[in-house]
Amino acid sequence: MIKTFLILISIQTFLFASQQVILVVSKDFNNSSASMECYEDGEKVFETLHVNIGKNGLGWGLGEIILTQNSDEPLKKEGDKKAPAGVFKLTNIFGYEEKRNLHMPYLFASKKLICVDDVTSANYNQIIQMPDNRPKSFEYMKRDDNQYELGIVVAHNKSGVKQGGSCIFIHVEKFENAPTVGCTSMSLEELKKITSWLDETKNPILIQIPKSSSKEILTLYPQLRASKLLNQE
Repeated sequence: MIKTFLILISIQTFLFASQQVILVVSKDFNNSSASMECYEDGEKVFETLHVNIGKNGLGWGLGEIILTQNSDEPLKKEGDKKAPAGVFKLTNIFGYEEKRNLHMPYLFASKKLICVDDVTSANYNQIIQMPDNRPKSFEYMKRDDNQYELGIVVAHNKSGVKQGGSCIFIHVEKFENAPTVGCTSMSLEELKKITSWLDETKNPILIQIPKSSSKEILTLYPQLRASKLLNQE
């Protein structure tokens, strides 16, 4: 009983400690596009944005809390081209510039920086410098295109559950309305505004959900009660 009580207190502390929220709401689990709102201390900042999510929509991911999940709803898996649904911490910003003046920890996407998506690797779902023993599968954080010119690390599957999904980011869109293979994307101009706004001292999180989870999010996060995305029928 004491352990359960402490877990509940910990969850409540996390919920209300989050002063910056990026809210992404999709029509359903099958849609490859969504809308985004950003909030700080319950106040909306920026205009509502259109964003791209996974080519195959959403699947329940491994985040900070467990939201209500129906048995017929998909779970996020490695390689399924679904973006994770749930509540996730935002931990780092990364990009091609060697240094940026930001309020979040910054990762320079050098040619040796990789994200490991090899499920057999001890470094699965980690961003690391290329080791001597190269993983079987990984992606370079310095790409030949501009999709990782600027991005935000989403702390999905932090414990590295095998096949749970890896390398989830908010990054630059390939082109307008282009779905992703599991991330969330938008224009570089909009991403610059958001990364300049994010502040690690304000415990930023991503809430990414299908519309059907709106009522639960409003219950857990009453500071989002002004959200049109959550209140629209």
